Amino acid sequence: MVLEQDDDPLAAMRSELSRLKQEHRDLDSAIDALDAMNGGDQLQVQRLKKRKLILKDRISFIEDELTPDIIA
Repeated sequence: MVLEQDDDPLAAMRSELSRLKQEHRDLDSAIDALDAMNGGDQLQVQRLKKRKLILKDRISFIEDELTPDIIA
């Protein structure tokens, strides 16, 4: 029996992690493009950077959840 992604929480987390990392990279490109424009919208840049920071926090959380605890 093949498990669907919804049935496997680890697979769902890995999928979300991949999606979030891609979105983070896309925001990098968008921020760079806005910064390169003369008179670029600084408010929009700030919003994108805030979204990028939120994504980074979520990515870190998911990576921590996927990493097994090692008892020293």
